[in-house]
Formats: sequence, structure tokens, C-alpha cells
Amino acid sequence: MTILRLALVFHLDSEMASPLNKTLRIEHLPVSLDLPTLDVASTVNSERSGIFNGDVIDGLRRMGGWRFDLIIADPPYNLGKDFGNDSDKRTRTKFEGWTRNWIGALTSVSSETASLYICSDWKCSGLIESAMADAGWTILNRITWKREKGRGAARNWKQNMEDIWFAVRDPKHYVFNIEAVKVEKKVIAPYRQDGKPKDWIQTPAGERIRKTHPSNIWTDLTVPFWSMPENTEHPTQKPERLIERIILASSNQGDRVLDLFSGSGTTSVVAHRLGRRFCGVDMNPDYVRLGLARLKREGYECE
Repeated sequence: MTILRLALVFHLDSEMASPLNKTLRIEHLPVSLDLPTLDVASTVNSERSGIFNGDVIDGLRRMGGWRFDLIIADPPYNLGKDFGNDSDKRTRTKFEGWTRNWIGALTSVSSETASLYICSDWKCSGLIESAMADAGWTILNRITWKREKGRGAARNWKQNMEDIWFAVRDPKHYVFNIEAVKVEKKVIAPYRQDGKPKDWIQTPAGERIRKTHPSNIWTDLTVPFWSMPENTEHPTQKPERLIERIILASSNQGDRVLDLFSGSGTTSVVAHRLGRRFCGVDMNPDYVRLGLARLKREGYECE
């Protein structure tokens, strides 16, 4: 009887989720047996946007003459998480070989002025840097962003940062829209010249701010959580604001964005919102369904 009561309570709790919980769940999505794939590259127009179900390395081979202006990749970090393949954990040798394989294939699908951003944690960060350089990319920076989520460790420092490596095909010719990503900073000493503010403005609320160049340390981001409409069940989802900053800086409207290991589709969703064409690739059909559902919310129906 006690076990039955506990089971009933658990069932009711799961059915009566808080109305404030905005998480997009896989179980609430319609089952699709006909997800878009890259099985036949010749049938896929390079101008077409969409999220495709398939292996990334195989997908890169099938893209043929496609050329992307911006590539954003959020690969598994070899931590043993389940992305639909039971576990992403490989031996160190196999993980390195796999990483170098897909990074090495990126030049074949990138434009001559393309930019590349690859996410990593501290354990695989060095490998990502090495693989990008060995594949012919010129590394311009390493962004570190504060990922405040989860409990602390009892016998170690809490892990709350991740890296994003930024590289370009040609260090003399690439897009970087600095004005689109300048950040507001409070002015501590508001200097004036001829009685007028020097390099700062006063907001209607009376705050004195200055638009400054962004650094490679990002501490103003929030990992998606249950009350945010962008939140999904994906275990390593990136914030939309993080992706928005990258796309605004390193692409122009109408450019093509390649979203590798697209997961819940964040990069594709933000690319569409900002007027870029996009191509997402992920091996997990459930995550592809999440991405397609989020695009539908934005008013975009993939073919």
C-alpha cells in the first residue's frame, strides 16, 4: 500500500508540473518518422536552411560544394554523457583521433573568409586548440565564459567555466562586427570636454554608461533553466545570448552558419532570428525534433 501511494504521488507530481516551467520536453513533441537528413547531398540545395539528422563526420562529407561563412561547433567533451549514443566516452586516443577527423574536414566546407568557434571544457581545450591549428586555421582568441550551474565538488574546486576557441581561415580577411557586440559599462569617473560627456552617455534613468569593446571573459550569461522559454532537456545546452554574441560579431545578414552537434538547435534558432541562413547537424533524432520545434516557435518551417 505504501509503495502504491508513493507511486501515485510521483505520478501526480510529474503530471502537475509548475505552470512557470517552460522546459521544452521531447515527450511533448509529435513523433516524426521522416526527419530531414543529408543522405543524398545532391538533393539538398546549399541555399536551404534546416536541421538534419545524421553523423557530423558523414554529414561534412555529404555537403560537397557547400561553403559556410561561420561555423559554430559544440561537440561532446568526452565526459560520458549520453547524447543518444549510450555514452560519449572514448579512450583518449580514440577521442583525439575522432576530434582531429571532424575538425580536419571543416576547411572543405568553409568560405575563404570563414570564422570558426568551437566549445570545450578545460580537459579537452588543449586538444581543440591543437587540432584547429593543425587543420590550417589561424587561432585569434580563447573565450572563457562563466557557466554557473550545478552543485559544488566536495574535494575539488567547482567547475563553472568553459572555453570557446575562435579562429579564422584568413587572418587578413574575416568578418568582425565590433559595434554589434560592444557592451555597456558604468562610468566611474565621468569626464567632460567642453562641458559635454566624453565617450559616455546618460540614460533616461540617470545612469552614466560607456559602450566598450568586449573582452574574452564573459561573466554575464545564464545557463538555460526550467523557467526560461529557451530551456530544453538537452544536457549541455548553451545560452541563446552566448550564440547571439558570436553570430552578431562574426557574420552578416544572409551569411551561412554551420551548426555542428546542434543539440537542441540553439545556434540554428538564433541564426534564423538574426537573418542568417543555417544548417544544423545532430545524430540524435530526438534533439533534431527539439530544434525543429524551437524553429517552428520562431515561425520557421523546415522543408
